[in-house]
Amino acid sequence: MGRSDTADVVIVGAGAAGLAAAVFCARTSAAARVICIDGAKAVGAKILVSGGGRCNVTNRIVTEHDFWGGDRRAVRHVLRAYPASRAAAFFEELGVALREEEDGKYFPVTNRARDVLDVLLGALRDSGAELHQSRRIADVRRGERGFIVDAADGGFYEARAVVLATGGRSLPKTGSDGAGYAFARALGHTCIDTTPALVPLVLSDSFHVKLAGVAHPAAVTVRVDGSAPIRLAGAMLWTHFGVSGPVMLNASRHWLRARLDNRAVQLSVSLLPGITFEALETWFQDQQREHPRALVRTVVASRLPAAVADAWVEAAGVDASTTMAHLARDDRRRLVAALLETPLAVRDSRGYNYAEVTAGGIPLSEIDPATMESRVCPGLYLIGEMLDVDGRIGGFNFQWAWSSAWVAAQAIARSLASR
Repeated sequence: MGRSDTADVVIVGAGAAGLAAAVFCARTSAAARVICIDGAKAVGAKILVSGGGRCNVTNRIVTEHDFWGGDRRAVRHVLRAYPASRAAAFFEELGVALREEEDGKYFPVTNRARDVLDVLLGALRDSGAELHQSRRIADVRRGERGFIVDAADGGFYEARAVVLATGGRSLPKTGSDGAGYAFARALGHTCIDTTPALVPLVLSDSFHVKLAGVAHPAAVTVRVDGSAPIRLAGAMLWTHFGVSGPVMLNASRHWLRARLDNRAVQLSVSLLPGITFEALETWFQDQQREHPRALVRTVVASRLPAAVADAWVEAAGVDASTTMAHLARDDRRRLVAALLETPLAVRDSRGYNYAEVTAGGIPLSEIDPATMESRVCPGLYLIGEMLDVDGRIGGFNFQWAWSSAWVAAQAIARSLASR
């Protein structure tokens, strides 16, 4: 039989949201006993692998428009309560200086995700909160004192308030197995079916194999039957299995959600973002006059990586030895059209093992965005990735973790004080 314990607040999950919630709760309710529990022997694995091991802590500007999933008004309410500027100041206060990089991303100046995790663990200890590691939770249920949190070893915790911060299903090797969804369901919640998000995509043909390792700017259009096109831009990366890079990771959730709903979906790529058909054709005509002896593939390679230029020229049916002077009108227009919109034969994604976040989860309509408290189970709070909120790449999902944790902690403090 494992040990039993009593606390004012039990936080299930010691990832980004759970650790932040423990710190915020203990700081805000100094007299309360706050316990954060995780089944892993070493917590924070997802923090350590995020951002290529550098941890993109937040972004300079974070709004509800950077997220998909639940009601954006609810997301806005949470983000405004604890904006990105406060999250950045929090880490600076803890001793992690941040540096802004491209697209407003904030990283530690040390480029070490370990530093982010270490200061969170240090802040947790300093706040008086407790971290119980290597203790897997098997169930969360109502009890006389509020809640009983059952551990897999046979012990249990009694708590006045419970925070579920168990994450989603992405990167299961870090401990994210979706267990929190079952806990929430048992306490009256529903759950929107989940899919991977921010995940590389697998293509069904093979032309991408010879482009593996090549990166360049691109624009992606996702067309889902019955919906307005979703247009995204950013860097893309060709891989041995298909496509990756920020723009494709952002597009992945839309393709996967459409497939989950059995809706027809098509993803196409523009290799020259922001250029119209007319402007690109005019440019080709200018090149024909100015450089008639230049190979078509050389001219295209002046605007794209050579391997990509070669692949598109070949796919357009233009012989590799064709010069600009011999580029027929129909071939030119076909090449222009392909450069600006080529459908990609997406077969699948690489799945949760490679996904940075989970789309779907507990509906936002079932929590109060002013408190993160459950509308169906008073005293239960839900934060972070287990909710139906997923942000684009760039530090937005971490900011959702910090903001939702802070809102929950303030509400818990008010609730404990009123009792």
